Amino acid sequence: MQISSRFTIALHIFAAMDVFGKNYKITSDFLAGSIQVNTVIIRNIMSQLRNAGLIKVSRGIGGAELAKEPEEISFYDIYVAVESIEDGKLFRFHKNPNPECPVGRNIHLLLDDMLDDIQDAMEREMKRFTVADLNGGIEDLIGSETETTENQADAGSELPKSMDVVKETTESHSRAKAEI
Repeated sequence: MQISSRFTIALHIFAAMDVFGKNYKITSDFLAGSIQVNTVIIRNIMSQLRNAGLIKVSRGIGGAELAKEPEEISFYDIYVAVESIEDGKLFRFHKNPNPECPVGRNIHLLLDDMLDDIQDAMEREMKRFTVADLNGGIEDLIGSETETTENQADAGSELPKSMDVVKETTESHSRAKAEI
């Protein structure tokens, strides 16, 4: 069992909206550059988030924004919006256990409640975390990167290559924004 990457891509979308939304239009092209997936995947996930009432999307180059306050959107809300779970069940059971076998005959009786409890626990935990938690966490991590980079620059060491890429991407987006 594995939850698809749609869930973490959706979380990435929300984090990028928070970090970049004040300065950039949050479009599928912009998000695809951060997430490094095809824009079609981003558009599909954004459509699911919009249909769930979690984001608003303006057509064309209008961009996306939250439809609710960050503390009102739980990880569970996002999970339900983007993951397709058959009959609301996270775990799929094999269809035809052998009724002539003592294990096959009893496996559902044993596991059904256990698996429901596991799913309930996961969903309960997902409801504890919100987009506000996500935003605070990503801002803290970015802030600590900035402090580390500034300390390295003060010490005369070179910037990490990843920071060069971020800087180039940011400058490129700034130029594109100025041209619009």
